[in-house]
Amino acid sequence: MHDDNQPENAARRSLWSAALIGVGIMAAVDEIIFHQLLGWHHFYDGSTPVIGLMSDGFLHAAELIALVAGFFLLLDARRHRALMSSYVWAGFFFGAGAFQVFDGIIDHKVLRLHQIRYEVENLLIYDLAWNAVGLLLILIGWMIFRRGKNNTHVPNRATRS
Repeated sequence: MHDDNQPENAARRSLWSAALIGVGIMAAVDEIIFHQLLGWHHFYDGSTPVIGLMSDGFLHAAELIALVAGFFLLLDARRHRALMSSYVWAGFFFGAGAFQVFDGIIDHKVLRLHQIRYEVENLLIYDLAWNAVGLLLILIGWMIFRRGKNNTHVPNRATRS
């Protein structure tokens, strides 16, 4: 069994819990803005519009599971006084950026589940912008993570109220 009050364990727990939330939030942003409001694509565009809409529903279910799981893990870390806010923010940005880059490279180019947008002259601009935003989010997470490594204090259980 691990000790939650060890700085390394608390940092790891805070980071991964928030990364799930970051993935869920970015999936929700993608689905709400690009799938629903703008109607640029569905999660899977290789079939009928009904299948595309159903695939969006599966994406929505997965994002909700990631959000709920991440929040429960964060609440559990907080209950054990093992929550480190700088690692929470780093994890959030890592998760959001990782989702964006994974979607842009794997879903869009490798698996060809969908493109960012159809019927445009230059798709490369959209691809570059999509992945650049993801890389920027990862960079923000990395900067917060590096700053957080300088402050690895975990609250003592004795101070629990």
